[in-house]
Amino acid sequence: MTPTTEVPVPTVAVIGLGYIGLPTAAVLAMHGADVVGVDVNAATVDAVNRGEVPFVEPDLEIAVSGAVAQGRLRAETKTPEADVFIVAVPTPFTGDHAPDLGYIEAAADGIAPRLRGGELVVLESTSPPGATRHMADRILAARPDLSLDGTDGRPVLHVAHCPERVLPGRVMIELVTNDRIVGGLTAEAAERAKALYAMFCQGEIMLTDAVTAEMAKLVENSYRDVNIAFANELSVIADKLGIDVWELIELANHHPRVNILQPGPGVGGHCIAVDPWFIVDAAPQDARLIRTAREVNDAKPALVVDTVVEKARRLRDPRLAVLGLAFKPDIDDLRESPARAIVGRLAEALPEARIAVVEPHIERLPPELAERGNVSLEALGTAVAAADVVVLLVDHAQFRAADVRELRIAEKVLVDTRGVWR
Repeated sequence: MTPTTEVPVPTVAVIGLGYIGLPTAAVLAMHGADVVGVDVNAATVDAVNRGEVPFVEPDLEIAVSGAVAQGRLRAETKTPEADVFIVAVPTPFTGDHAPDLGYIEAAADGIAPRLRGGELVVLESTSPPGATRHMADRILAARPDLSLDGTDGRPVLHVAHCPERVLPGRVMIELVTNDRIVGGLTAEAAERAKALYAMFCQGEIMLTDAVTAEMAKLVENSYRDVNIAFANELSVIADKLGIDVWELIELANHHPRVNILQPGPGVGGHCIAVDPWFIVDAAPQDARLIRTAREVNDAKPALVVDTVVEKARRLRDPRLAVLGLAFKPDIDDLRESPARAIVGRLAEALPEARIAVVEPHIERLPPELAERGNVSLEALGTAVAAADVVVLLVDHAQFRAADVRELRIAEKVLVDTRGVWR
């Protein structure tokens, strides 16, 4: 009988235990890897080691608690030695929309002293073109005894980029079922990264070079941003012409080759509101349409504020119910949320108004709103019952399912930026 050869279980260090890193760590652990999650936030590390999740994502806590109980997942604040390093840290932009690679650089600095040679380092963070190469160069500057291709007999470090392509609220499903793009700094690095993701990914894993993989993710989100900007611009035009933009889009979308997205109060989140700027920064003279779309979507919150302020100022001591703070429905993620910005601007523009915020997925207001004396977090029924003006910013399931007759919405001044109660 031919003896079976056991494939060694990889040790994977996932750097960054946020909305992408923690689900990735949990999925890898569920599929046989020995995973160490790394995060600078001690509270996050402690929560994970208790089998708990510090944010809302369906099915994630079950996966984390199970992986921790089985000894497949643990968390630390320092980067350990590992066979594979997955970097899933934030990539924000600066005040002038230039990419800030500080978190990626910090992750690289933590990885470099832990390397022996032969490891795989994967950048998952959505990144501007060239970020994967930049990360590799930083590691190799600290470790000149290593190389990307074995030059001068130096041990090889395999570096690749594999951007996440998941939807908040469906992360645990889409991590497994979605296709993935893997771009390597070398062909061997791409193949090694593909083998890693094949541990759990049921979708197609497509190979390319690192900079094309980086650009692909940016293009996907920029495509959506441009389409949303078209819808938002239509909403402004329709309002001036006295047209119901929701009916207009519904009718136009009956054309077999038209699929206009829905307008809203702006665009938020860590992807669509950020990624197009990386393309603009990479080619500022050429990314004209992408820049304009960003400017259209970034301008929408101010238009919503102007509309609400104009209506509220007709009332003495107005009371507002503002529904939703998250950047999209049915999650607790407030990153780059236009709703969050709108509430702050309303509180400043209407100091005499009382503003009741309804956000069913959080337990406390973010600091910049909690500090304002005229803003409070309330339940839906309480907030709407006391309100003169109701502003719907996020179409959470709770709001969609609400009985508008019971809430007596018809008696309120309504600003519905999502078309839920039109």
